[in-house]
Amino acid sequence: MIYGHDPRTGETVGAALPETDSAGVDLIVSAAAAAGAAWRATPAAERAAALESVADALAAHVDELWQLADQETALGEVRLRGEVARTAGQFRLFAEVIRDGGHLEAIIDHADPSTTPPRPDVRRMKHALQGVVAVFAASNFPFAFSVAGGDTASALAAGCPVVVKAHPGHPNTSERVAKLVREALPYPDLLGLVQGMRAGVDLVQHPGVVAAGFTGSVAGGKAIQRLIDEREVPIPFYGELGSVNPVVVLPSASAKEVATGFAASLTLGVGQFCTNPGLMFVPDDDELRNAIVEAVEGTSGGPMLAERIRDGYLGGVERLGELRLLAEGKPGEGSWAVTPKVFTADLDTFAEKLPGIGEECFGPTSIVVTYREISDLRPVLGRLEGSLTATVHSAEPDEAAEVAEVLAKKAGRLIWNGWPTGVAICWAMHHGGPWPAATTSYTSVGATAIGRWLAPTAYQDWPEALLPDELKDANPLSVPRRVDGRLEV
Repeated sequence: MIYGHDPRTGETVGAALPETDSAGVDLIVSAAAAAGAAWRATPAAERAAALESVADALAAHVDELWQLADQETALGEVRLRGEVARTAGQFRLFAEVIRDGGHLEAIIDHADPSTTPPRPDVRRMKHALQGVVAVFAASNFPFAFSVAGGDTASALAAGCPVVVKAHPGHPNTSERVAKLVREALPYPDLLGLVQGMRAGVDLVQHPGVVAAGFTGSVAGGKAIQRLIDEREVPIPFYGELGSVNPVVVLPSASAKEVATGFAASLTLGVGQFCTNPGLMFVPDDDELRNAIVEAVEGTSGGPMLAERIRDGYLGGVERLGELRLLAEGKPGEGSWAVTPKVFTADLDTFAEKLPGIGEECFGPTSIVVTYREISDLRPVLGRLEGSLTATVHSAEPDEAAEVAEVLAKKAGRLIWNGWPTGVAICWAMHHGGPWPAATTSYTSVGATAIGRWLAPTAYQDWPEALLPDELKDANPLSVPRRVDGRLEV
Protein backbone atom coordinates (compact mmCIF):
# COMPACT_ATOMS: atom_id res chain seq x y z
CA MET A 1 0.00 0.00 0.00
CA ILE A 2 1.04 3.60 -0.59
CA TYR A 3 0.66 6.25 2.12
CA GLY A 4 1.06 9.99 2.11
CA HIS A 5 3.22 11.49 4.85
CA ASP A 6 3.19 14.80 6.66
CA PRO A 7 6.72 16.27 6.28
CA ARG A 8 6.25 18.20 9.53
CA THR A 9 5.86 15.03 11.59
CA GLY A 10 6.79 12.12 9.34
CA GLU A 11 3.43 10.50 10.17
CA THR A 12 1.13 8.97 7.57
CA VAL A 13 -1.85 11.00 6.36
CA GLY A 14 -4.83 10.28 4.17
CA ALA A 15 -6.08 6.99 2.82
CA ALA A 16 -3.94 3.95 2.12
CA LEU A 17 -3.81 3.51 -1.66
CA PRO A 18 -3.12 0.24 -3.48
CA GLU A 19 -0.23 0.00 -5.89
CA THR A 20 -1.29 -0.50 -9.48
CA ASP A 21 -0.33 -3.98 -10.67
CA SER A 22 0.71 -4.87 -14.22
CA ALA A 23 -2.82 -5.87 -15.23
CA GLY A 24 -4.12 -2.58 -13.88
CA VAL A 25 -1.56 -0.58 -15.85
CA ASP A 26 -2.56 -2.44 -19.01
CA LEU A 27 -6.25 -1.72 -18.46
CA ILE A 28 -5.63 1.98 -17.78
CA VAL A 29 -3.35 2.47 -20.78
CA SER A 30 -5.73 0.56 -23.07
CA ALA A 31 -8.69 2.65 -21.90
CA ALA A 32 -6.74 5.85 -22.45
CA ALA A 33 -5.74 4.75 -25.95
CA ALA A 34 -9.38 4.03 -26.83
CA ALA A 35 -10.50 7.43 -25.56
CA GLY A 36 -7.61 9.05 -27.42
CA ALA A 37 -8.97 8.00 -30.80
CA ALA A 38 -12.12 10.04 -30.24
CA TRP A 39 -10.17 12.92 -28.68
CA ARG A 40 -7.86 13.25 -31.70
CA ALA A 41 -10.90 13.51 -33.95
CA THR A 42 -12.44 16.23 -31.78
CA PRO A 43 -12.19 19.70 -33.37
CA ALA A 44 -9.59 21.99 -31.80
CA ALA A 45 -12.24 24.46 -30.64
CA GLU A 46 -13.99 21.74 -28.64
CA ARG A 47 -10.74 20.47 -27.18
CA ALA A 48 -9.92 24.04 -26.15
CA ALA A 49 -13.26 24.36 -24.38
CA ALA A 50 -12.59 21.10 -22.53
CA LEU A 51 -9.20 22.36 -21.37
CA GLU A 52 -10.87 25.49 -20.02
CA SER A 53 -13.37 23.29 -18.18
CA VAL A 54 -10.44 21.55 -16.48
CA ALA A 55 -9.00 24.94 -15.49
CA ASP A 56 -12.35 26.01 -14.07
CA ALA A 57 -12.67 22.79 -12.07
CA LEU A 58 -9.23 23.18 -10.52
CA ALA A 59 -9.86 26.83 -9.63
CA ALA A 60 -13.26 26.02 -8.14
CA HIS A 61 -11.75 23.43 -5.79
CA VAL A 62 -8.70 25.41 -4.67
CA ASP A 63 -9.82 25.53 -1.02
CA GLU A 64 -9.98 21.74 -0.89
CA LEU A 65 -6.88 21.12 -2.97
CA TRP A 66 -4.41 23.31 -1.14
CA GLN A 67 -5.33 21.80 2.22
CA LEU A 68 -5.02 18.27 0.91
CA ALA A 69 -1.66 19.00 -0.67
CA ASP A 70 -0.40 20.81 2.42
CA GLN A 71 -0.95 17.66 4.49
CA GLU A 72 1.38 15.76 2.15
CA THR A 73 3.92 18.47 1.26
CA ALA A 74 3.94 21.12 4.03
CA LEU A 75 4.30 23.79 1.33
CA GLY A 76 1.73 26.10 2.91
CA GLU A 77 -1.42 27.88 1.82
CA VAL A 78 0.08 30.81 -0.09
CA ARG A 79 2.40 28.67 -2.18
CA LEU A 80 -0.20 25.99 -2.90
CA ARG A 81 -3.02 28.39 -3.77
CA GLY A 82 -0.67 30.06 -6.21
CA GLU A 83 0.30 26.72 -7.68
CA VAL A 84 -3.31 25.71 -8.29
CA ALA A 85 -3.84 29.03 -10.09
CA ARG A 86 -0.69 28.43 -12.15
CA THR A 87 -1.88 24.94 -13.05
CA ALA A 88 -5.25 26.23 -14.18
CA GLY A 89 -3.44 28.92 -16.14
CA GLN A 90 -1.48 26.30 -18.06
CA PHE A 91 -4.69 24.70 -19.27
CA ARG A 92 -6.02 28.09 -20.35
CA LEU A 93 -2.80 28.87 -22.20
CA PHE A 94 -2.98 25.63 -24.18
CA ALA A 95 -6.61 26.34 -25.02
CA GLU A 96 -5.33 29.55 -26.66
CA VAL A 97 -2.55 27.65 -28.39
CA ILE A 98 -4.79 25.15 -30.13
CA ARG A 99 -7.36 27.78 -31.08
CA ASP A 100 -4.56 29.72 -32.75
CA GLY A 101 -3.38 26.69 -34.73
CA GLY A 102 0.17 27.88 -35.30
CA HIS A 103 1.56 24.91 -33.38
CA LEU A 104 0.55 22.69 -36.31
CA GLU A 105 3.13 24.40 -38.57
CA ALA A 106 0.94 24.06 -41.65
CA ILE A 107 2.90 24.43 -44.90
CA ILE A 108 1.73 24.32 -48.51
CA ASP A 109 4.01 24.13 -51.53
CA HIS A 110 1.91 24.11 -54.68
CA ALA A 111 3.04 22.08 -57.66
CA ASP A 112 5.62 23.77 -59.88
CA PRO A 113 6.58 21.93 -63.09
CA SER A 114 9.22 24.58 -63.91
CA THR A 115 11.59 23.47 -61.13
CA THR A 116 14.30 20.85 -61.60
CA PRO A 117 13.14 18.25 -60.88
CA PRO A 118 9.47 19.23 -61.24
CA ARG A 119 7.88 19.81 -57.84
CA PRO A 120 4.66 17.99 -56.91
CA ASP A 121 2.03 19.53 -54.66
CA VAL A 122 3.30 18.94 -51.11
CA ARG A 123 1.50 19.94 -47.93
CA ARG A 124 2.74 19.36 -44.39
CA MET A 125 1.40 19.74 -40.87
CA LYS A 126 1.82 18.23 -37.44
CA HIS A 127 -0.61 15.78 -35.84
CA ALA A 128 -0.96 14.30 -32.38
CA LEU A 129 1.15 11.22 -31.69
CA GLN A 130 -0.87 8.05 -32.22
CA GLY A 131 -0.88 6.65 -28.73
CA VAL A 132 -0.65 7.37 -25.01
CA VAL A 133 1.74 9.84 -23.38
CA ALA A 134 3.26 8.66 -20.09
CA VAL A 135 3.92 11.39 -17.52
CA PHE A 136 6.00 10.97 -14.37
CA ALA A 137 4.86 13.48 -11.75
CA ALA A 138 7.36 15.61 -9.84
CA SER A 139 7.80 15.71 -6.07
CA ASN A 140 8.20 19.47 -5.62
CA PHE A 141 5.10 20.69 -7.48
CA PRO A 142 2.02 18.66 -6.48
CA PHE A 143 -0.07 20.54 -9.04
CA ALA A 144 1.97 22.38 -11.68
CA PHE A 145 4.31 19.49 -12.53
CA SER A 146 2.14 16.61 -11.43
CA VAL A 147 -1.12 14.98 -12.49
CA ALA A 148 -2.54 18.16 -14.06
CA GLY A 149 0.83 19.74 -14.78
CA GLY A 150 2.32 21.16 -17.93
CA ASP A 151 3.14 17.77 -19.46
CA THR A 152 -0.45 16.64 -19.08
CA ALA A 153 -1.98 19.92 -20.24
CA SER A 154 0.21 20.15 -23.33
CA ALA A 155 -0.29 16.50 -24.27
CA LEU A 156 -4.08 16.74 -23.95
CA ALA A 157 -3.98 19.95 -26.00
CA ALA A 158 -2.01 18.18 -28.71
CA GLY A 159 -4.73 15.53 -28.89
CA CYS A 160 -3.03 12.77 -26.89
CA PRO A 161 -4.42 10.75 -23.98
CA VAL A 162 -2.24 10.71 -20.85
CA VAL A 163 -1.44 8.23 -18.11
CA VAL A 164 0.36 9.70 -15.11
CA LYS A 165 2.57 7.83 -12.68
CA ALA A 166 1.76 9.57 -9.38
CA HIS A 167 4.61 10.73 -7.18
CA PRO A 168 4.69 8.89 -3.83
CA GLY A 169 5.19 12.21 -2.04
CA HIS A 170 1.57 13.27 -2.63
CA PRO A 171 -0.52 10.22 -3.57
CA ASN A 172 -3.88 11.37 -2.18
CA THR A 173 -3.54 14.80 -3.79
CA SER A 174 -2.82 13.05 -7.07
CA GLU A 175 -5.95 10.90 -6.82
CA ARG A 176 -8.18 13.90 -6.11
CA VAL A 177 -6.74 16.01 -8.92
CA ALA A 178 -7.09 13.13 -11.38
CA LYS A 179 -10.76 12.73 -10.44
CA LEU A 180 -11.45 16.45 -10.99
CA VAL A 181 -9.74 16.44 -14.37
CA ARG A 182 -11.57 13.33 -15.53
CA GLU A 183 -14.92 14.81 -14.57
CA ALA A 184 -14.17 17.91 -16.65
CA LEU A 185 -13.12 16.03 -19.79
CA PRO A 186 -15.60 14.68 -22.37
CA TYR A 187 -13.89 11.28 -22.23
CA PRO A 188 -12.85 10.51 -18.63
CA ASP A 189 -10.41 7.78 -19.65
CA LEU A 190 -8.27 10.39 -21.41
CA LEU A 191 -6.44 10.76 -18.10
CA GLY A 192 -5.27 7.67 -16.30
CA LEU A 193 -3.37 7.45 -13.02
CA VAL A 194 -1.14 4.69 -11.70
CA GLN A 195 0.52 4.36 -8.29
CA GLY A 196 3.74 2.61 -7.31
CA MET A 197 7.28 2.12 -8.59
CA ARG A 198 6.51 -1.10 -10.45
CA ALA A 199 3.62 0.63 -12.17
CA GLY A 200 6.06 3.24 -13.50
CA VAL A 201 8.18 0.50 -15.04
CA ASP A 202 5.15 -1.16 -16.63
CA LEU A 203 3.87 2.19 -17.88
CA VAL A 204 6.97 3.35 -19.71
CA GLN A 205 7.43 -0.07 -21.29
CA HIS A 206 3.79 -0.51 -22.35
CA PRO A 207 3.46 -0.84 -26.15
CA GLY A 208 0.56 1.62 -26.14
CA VAL A 209 2.80 4.40 -24.81
CA VAL A 210 4.39 6.50 -27.55
CA ALA A 211 6.26 9.18 -25.56
CA ALA A 212 7.20 9.97 -21.97
CA GLY A 213 7.68 13.13 -19.94
CA PHE A 214 9.51 13.33 -16.62
CA THR A 215 10.53 15.96 -14.07
CA GLY A 216 13.00 14.81 -11.46
CA SER A 217 16.58 13.85 -10.74
CA VAL A 218 19.33 12.90 -13.16
CA ALA A 219 19.40 9.42 -11.64
CA GLY A 220 15.64 9.03 -12.10
CA GLY A 221 15.84 10.25 -15.68
CA LYS A 222 18.63 7.82 -16.50
CA ALA A 223 16.63 4.96 -14.98
CA ILE A 224 13.63 5.76 -17.19
CA GLN A 225 15.86 6.03 -20.25
CA ARG A 226 17.27 2.55 -19.54
CA LEU A 227 13.73 1.17 -19.40
CA ILE A 228 12.91 2.83 -22.71
CA ASP A 229 16.06 1.36 -24.25
CA GLU A 230 14.72 -2.11 -23.40
CA ARG A 231 11.55 -1.54 -25.42
CA GLU A 232 11.12 -3.30 -28.74
CA VAL A 233 9.93 -0.01 -30.24
CA PRO A 234 11.80 3.07 -28.96
CA ILE A 235 9.93 6.20 -27.92
CA PRO A 236 11.02 9.81 -27.29
CA PHE A 237 11.78 10.73 -23.70
CA TYR A 238 11.46 14.34 -22.53
CA GLY A 239 13.11 14.69 -19.16
CA GLU A 240 13.77 17.82 -17.10
CA LEU A 241 16.57 16.78 -14.76
CA GLY A 242 19.31 18.44 -12.69
CA SER A 243 20.40 22.08 -12.75
CA VAL A 244 22.68 24.35 -10.68
CA ASN A 245 21.49 27.56 -12.40
CA PRO A 246 24.67 29.67 -12.21
CA VAL A 247 24.39 33.33 -11.24
CA VAL A 248 27.17 35.75 -12.22
CA VAL A 249 27.33 38.96 -10.22
CA LEU A 250 29.44 41.66 -11.88
CA PRO A 251 31.18 44.56 -10.09
CA SER A 252 28.56 47.19 -10.93
CA ALA A 253 25.70 45.24 -9.30
CA SER A 254 24.12 46.41 -6.04
CA ALA A 255 25.51 44.36 -3.14
CA LYS A 256 22.40 44.75 -0.97
CA GLU A 257 19.94 43.89 -3.73
CA VAL A 258 21.96 40.87 -4.81
CA ALA A 259 22.29 39.53 -1.26
CA THR A 260 18.60 39.98 -0.43
CA GLY A 261 17.40 38.48 -3.69
CA PHE A 262 19.81 35.56 -3.46
CA ALA A 263 18.75 34.57 0.06
CA ALA A 264 15.06 34.75 -0.86
CA SER A 265 15.50 32.71 -4.05
CA LEU A 266 17.74 30.16 -2.35
CA THR A 267 15.27 29.37 0.42
CA LEU A 268 11.99 29.68 -1.48
CA GLY A 269 10.01 26.48 -0.90
CA VAL A 270 12.91 25.17 1.23
CA GLY A 271 15.06 25.35 -1.89
CA GLN A 272 13.05 22.62 -3.60
CA PHE A 273 13.00 24.20 -7.05
CA CYS A 274 14.73 22.93 -10.17
CA THR A 275 15.66 26.59 -10.75
CA ASN A 276 17.27 27.09 -7.34
CA PRO A 277 20.43 29.30 -7.59
CA GLY A 278 22.92 26.62 -6.59
CA LEU A 279 26.02 28.48 -7.73
CA MET A 280 26.88 32.19 -7.62
CA PHE A 281 30.05 33.93 -8.83
CA VAL A 282 30.74 37.23 -7.07
CA PRO A 283 33.57 39.78 -7.00
CA ASP A 284 36.05 39.33 -4.15
CA ASP A 285 34.49 42.17 -2.20
CA ASP A 286 33.95 42.41 1.57
CA GLU A 287 30.80 44.51 1.30
CA LEU A 288 29.04 41.97 -0.90
CA ARG A 289 30.30 39.00 1.10
CA ASN A 290 29.08 40.53 4.36
CA ALA A 291 25.72 41.37 2.82
CA ILE A 292 25.29 37.76 1.68
CA VAL A 293 26.16 36.45 5.14
CA GLU A 294 23.66 38.79 6.80
CA ALA A 295 20.89 37.93 4.35
CA VAL A 296 21.39 34.16 4.60
CA GLU A 297 21.59 34.25 8.40
CA GLY A 298 18.18 35.91 8.37
CA THR A 299 16.55 32.93 6.61
CA SER A 300 14.96 29.85 8.11
CA GLY A 301 14.81 26.25 6.96
CA GLY A 302 11.82 23.98 6.90
CA PRO A 303 10.65 20.44 6.24
CA MET A 304 11.53 18.92 2.90
CA LEU A 305 8.97 17.03 0.86
CA ALA A 306 10.09 13.52 1.71
CA GLU A 307 12.50 11.71 3.98
CA ARG A 308 14.46 10.53 0.94
CA ILE A 309 14.77 14.09 -0.36
CA ARG A 310 15.89 15.26 3.09
CA ASP A 311 18.54 12.55 3.20
CA GLY A 312 19.71 13.49 -0.30
CA TYR A 313 20.11 17.10 0.79
CA LEU A 314 22.13 16.13 3.85
CA GLY A 315 24.36 13.99 1.66
CA GLY A 316 24.89 16.88 -0.72
CA VAL A 317 25.73 19.22 2.13
CA GLU A 318 28.27 16.71 3.39
CA ARG A 319 29.85 16.63 -0.08
CA LEU A 320 30.06 20.43 -0.13
CA GLY A 321 31.61 20.36 3.33
CA GLU A 322 35.08 20.22 1.74
CA LEU A 323 34.51 23.94 1.07
CA ARG A 324 34.37 26.68 3.69
CA LEU A 325 30.95 27.38 5.23
CA LEU A 326 30.12 31.02 4.54
CA ALA A 327 26.72 31.33 6.21
CA GLU A 328 23.74 29.34 7.38
CA GLY A 329 20.16 30.17 8.25
CA LYS A 330 18.11 29.14 11.22
CA PRO A 331 17.23 25.44 11.56
CA GLY A 332 13.83 24.40 10.32
CA GLU A 333 11.20 22.69 12.44
CA GLY A 334 9.83 19.23 11.77
CA SER A 335 10.97 15.65 11.25
CA TRP A 336 12.27 16.26 7.75
CA ALA A 337 13.47 19.83 8.28
CA VAL A 338 16.82 21.15 7.04
CA THR A 339 18.94 24.27 7.52
CA PRO A 340 19.93 26.62 4.65
CA LYS A 341 23.70 26.57 4.10
CA VAL A 342 25.96 28.55 1.78
CA PHE A 343 29.54 27.48 1.13
CA THR A 344 32.32 29.49 -0.49
CA ALA A 345 35.54 29.03 -2.44
CA ASP A 346 37.79 31.17 -4.57
CA LEU A 347 37.67 30.65 -8.34
CA ASP A 348 40.87 28.59 -8.53
CA THR A 349 39.79 26.21 -5.76
CA PHE A 350 36.36 25.77 -7.32
CA ALA A 351 37.90 25.07 -10.74
CA GLU A 352 40.21 22.43 -9.28
CA LYS A 353 37.25 20.53 -7.82
CA LEU A 354 35.18 20.47 -11.01
CA PRO A 355 33.18 18.64 -12.21
CA GLY A 356 32.11 16.96 -8.97
CA ILE A 357 31.74 20.15 -6.95
CA GLY A 358 29.43 21.57 -9.60
CA GLU A 359 26.73 18.90 -9.27
CA GLU A 360 23.28 19.91 -8.07
CA CYS A 361 22.44 19.63 -4.37
CA PHE A 362 18.63 19.75 -4.28
CA GLY A 363 17.58 22.04 -1.44
CA PRO A 364 18.48 25.37 0.21
CA THR A 365 22.22 25.32 -0.37
CA SER A 366 24.58 27.09 -2.74
CA ILE A 367 28.23 27.80 -3.45
CA VAL A 368 29.47 31.39 -3.60
CA VAL A 369 32.61 31.54 -5.75
CA THR A 370 34.77 34.67 -5.54
CA TYR A 371 36.75 36.04 -8.49
CA ARG A 372 39.13 38.98 -9.03
CA GLU A 373 38.80 39.76 -12.76
CA ILE A 374 35.81 39.26 -15.05
CA SER A 375 38.13 37.78 -17.66
CA ASP A 376 39.01 34.97 -15.23
CA LEU A 377 35.42 33.70 -15.31
CA ARG A 378 35.22 32.65 -18.93
CA PRO A 379 37.24 29.39 -18.79
CA VAL A 380 35.53 28.26 -15.58
CA LEU A 381 32.02 29.05 -16.80
CA GLY A 382 32.84 27.11 -19.94
CA ARG A 383 33.43 23.98 -17.87
CA LEU A 384 30.03 24.03 -16.17
CA GLU A 385 27.40 21.50 -17.17
CA GLY A 386 24.16 22.58 -18.79
CA SER A 387 21.49 24.31 -16.69
CA LEU A 388 17.91 25.39 -17.03
CA THR A 389 18.88 29.00 -16.33
CA ALA A 390 21.84 31.36 -16.15
CA THR A 391 21.64 34.80 -14.54
CA VAL A 392 23.71 37.98 -14.79
CA HIS A 393 23.52 40.84 -12.30
CA SER A 394 24.97 44.10 -13.57
CA ALA A 395 24.20 47.80 -13.89
CA GLU A 396 26.36 48.08 -17.02
CA PRO A 397 25.49 45.79 -19.95
CA ASP A 398 28.86 46.38 -21.59
CA GLU A 399 30.72 44.63 -18.76
CA ALA A 400 28.58 41.51 -19.23
CA ALA A 401 29.35 40.79 -22.88
CA GLU A 402 32.07 38.21 -22.26
CA VAL A 403 30.24 36.15 -19.64
CA ALA A 404 26.93 36.41 -21.51
CA GLU A 405 28.48 34.75 -24.54
CA VAL A 406 29.56 31.74 -22.49
CA LEU A 407 26.34 31.46 -20.48
CA ALA A 408 24.23 31.50 -23.64
CA LYS A 409 25.74 28.10 -24.48
CA LYS A 410 25.05 26.69 -21.04
CA ALA A 411 21.40 27.42 -20.31
CA GLY A 412 17.95 27.48 -21.84
CA ARG A 413 16.84 30.72 -20.14
CA LEU A 414 19.03 33.78 -19.60
CA ILE A 415 18.01 36.20 -16.83
CA TRP A 416 19.11 39.80 -16.35
CA ASN A 417 19.05 41.29 -12.84
CA GLY A 418 16.51 38.79 -11.59
CA TRP A 419 16.37 35.34 -10.01
CA PRO A 420 15.69 31.99 -11.64
CA THR A 421 13.03 30.68 -9.24
CA GLY A 422 9.63 31.20 -10.83
CA VAL A 423 8.86 30.22 -14.42
CA ALA A 424 6.30 32.33 -16.27
CA ILE A 425 3.50 30.57 -18.15
CA CYS A 426 3.58 32.24 -21.56
CA TRP A 427 4.18 31.76 -25.26
CA ALA A 428 7.87 32.67 -25.22
CA MET A 429 8.99 30.68 -22.17
CA HIS A 430 11.67 28.02 -22.54
CA HIS A 431 12.21 25.64 -19.63
CA GLY A 432 14.94 23.26 -20.68
CA GLY A 433 18.62 23.36 -21.44
CA PRO A 434 21.72 21.35 -22.33
CA TRP A 435 22.29 18.04 -20.54
CA PRO A 436 21.82 17.37 -17.64
CA ALA A 437 19.20 20.13 -17.40
CA ALA A 438 17.10 18.25 -19.93
CA THR A 439 17.30 15.27 -22.26
CA THR A 440 16.39 17.24 -25.38
CA SER A 441 16.17 20.84 -26.57
CA TYR A 442 12.39 20.97 -26.09
CA THR A 443 10.73 22.96 -23.31
CA SER A 444 8.45 21.58 -20.60
CA VAL A 445 6.84 24.97 -19.88
CA GLY A 446 5.23 27.48 -22.21
CA ALA A 447 3.22 27.26 -25.41
CA THR A 448 5.86 25.41 -27.42
CA ALA A 449 5.83 22.52 -24.93
CA ILE A 450 3.03 21.10 -27.08
CA GLY A 451 5.57 20.30 -29.79
CA ARG A 452 6.80 17.26 -27.85
CA TRP A 453 3.58 15.40 -28.52
CA LEU A 454 3.25 16.17 -32.23
CA ALA A 455 4.70 14.53 -35.35
CA PRO A 456 4.68 15.86 -38.94
CA THR A 457 2.98 14.31 -41.97
CA ALA A 458 3.50 15.41 -45.57
CA TYR A 459 0.74 14.95 -48.18
CA GLN A 460 1.97 14.73 -51.77
CA ASP A 461 -0.60 15.30 -54.56
CA TRP A 462 -3.29 14.34 -52.04
CA PRO A 463 -6.93 14.86 -53.07
CA GLU A 464 -8.41 18.07 -51.66
CA ALA A 465 -11.35 16.17 -50.20
CA LEU A 466 -9.02 13.97 -48.12
CA LEU A 467 -6.77 16.75 -46.85
CA PRO A 468 -7.07 18.01 -43.26
CA ASP A 469 -8.97 21.30 -43.14
CA GLU A 470 -5.77 23.07 -42.09
CA LEU A 471 -4.17 22.23 -45.47
CA LYS A 472 -7.07 22.92 -47.79
CA ASP A 473 -6.62 25.92 -50.07
CA ALA A 474 -9.64 27.68 -48.59
CA ASN A 475 -8.14 27.41 -45.06
CA PRO A 476 -11.57 27.05 -43.42
CA LEU A 477 -10.06 27.11 -39.91
CA SER A 478 -7.97 30.23 -40.61
CA VAL A 479 -4.79 28.75 -39.15
CA PRO A 480 -1.42 30.45 -39.76
CA ARG A 481 0.33 28.83 -42.72
CA ARG A 482 3.39 29.15 -44.93
CA VAL A 483 2.23 29.00 -48.56
CA ASP A 484 4.80 28.75 -51.34
CA GLY A 485 7.45 30.03 -48.97
CA ARG A 486 5.50 32.99 -47.59
CA LEU A 487 4.10 33.14 -44.09
CA GLU A 488 0.37 33.93 -44.07
CA VAL A 489 -1.38 34.84 -40.83
